[in-house]
Amino acid sequence: MSSITGLHHVQVAAPLGCEGAARAFYGGLLGLTEVEKPPLLAIRGGCWFRGGAAELHVGVEDPFIPAAKAHPALSVDSVATLDRLAASLTDAGVEVRWADAAEIPTQQRFHVNDPWGNRLEIVAAQES
Repeated sequence: MSSITGLHHVQVAAPLGCEGAARAFYGGLLGLTEVEKPPLLAIRGGCWFRGGAAELHVGVEDPFIPAAKAHPALSVDSVATLDRLAASLTDAGVEVRWADAAEIPTQQRFHVNDPWGNRLEIVAAQES
């Protein structure tokens, strides 16, 4: 029996000076709420966001290398929301790459890259 009760946060890496672009992408385009970092961690740079019960932390890494395969998967409440988010991202010039629906028939999903090339997956449960 596991004592793990859930996922608290996932961290993605970003280059020095990433905060403005992180706020525009994660806060503006994806609609996540920024969370204040504790003062002793804030001096390191980066920023934190929350969506639902989980957090996504953008941490500064120098030298920076984007994660091309490893990725967080962020869930939305419906396929309609997924479609609206995909359209909004496309309108903002972000490339949306839809996954083959046959791979996981219970989900609709797409992949995008954040401003530094980190891969993200956005998922909605397939409606019956």
